[in-house]
Amino acid sequence: MQASGRRNDRRSGQRGKPTSDHVWRLQDAKARFSEVVRLARAHRPQRVTVHGREAVVVVAAEDYDRLQPPLTGQAIVEALGHSPLAEVEIERVSVKALARDVEL
Repeated sequence: MQASGRRNDRRSGQRGKPTSDHVWRLQDAKARFSEVVRLARAHRPQRVTVHGREAVVVVAAEDYDRLQPPLTGQAIVEALGHSPLAEVEIERVSVKALARDVEL
């Protein structure tokens, strides 16, 4: 790390290799995406830089789901129940449309 706290993203000197053990330049990550994914699943998240600045992180799906659980209908109901607007009644409106016969 540099004194400013920013990660040093110099080229490693070997084309296609990560700039460190988990930081890839975009062009290298694109060329070796299978390896980036394999490393993210087996070891740790892989960072990808664009023009020397960190842009995205590739993480294993299990890690992502642990950090950001999938949104379910029950989670939405619970969130609305804890909302300041929980006491507001919502009128459910049904629209009945005429159906017509269709010949197939």
